[in-house]
Amino acid sequence: MRPFKQIVLSAATGVSALLFCAPAAAAASGAGADSFPPREEIFQLVAKQTQGTFVDVDGSSGPSQGDEFVISGNLLRGTIPVGTYSQICTMTRTAPNDEFDLQCAADLALPLGQITVQGRFTVTSAGPGDIDLAITGGTGRYRTAHGHIHAVNVSDTETNLIVHLIR
Repeated sequence: MRPFKQIVLSAATGVSALLFCAPAAAAASGAGADSFPPREEIFQLVAKQTQGTFVDVDGSSGPSQGDEFVISGNLLRGTIPVGTYSQICTMTRTAPNDEFDLQCAADLALPLGQITVQGRFTVTSAGPGDIDLAITGGTGRYRTAHGHIHAVNVSDTETNLIVHLIR
């Protein structure tokens, strides 16, 4: 079984990737922001974590309600940087065998605006599995953004994202 901190950071990285890669891909695709009817853009990104901190709110050795993960990193399309992301995940539920739920809020910072993402998922001793989160809004070019992001962790610091962006 992987250590608790490694599982949590891996889960948070996956969430980060999901939450922050969608705007970068849209910026790279050059799609129009004012199309009608709204259309879905689907693209793939890689989220690479550059910083991560675990905040243990009560000093216990294991997971506890209220613990947080603060993560940031770069968004890539292939090998080309297209933006950055940041996220905060709060542990909302713990269970036996290092199972817990994380509620995450994130933003993807792109040259033409930001995209916001939010959602909750469960992490088990096997890891977070695939993660789906909601695109909840944005600014600038992404002011009417909604949709979802599907993330798959490939390592503790890298996550593949499939972004379903509707504008």
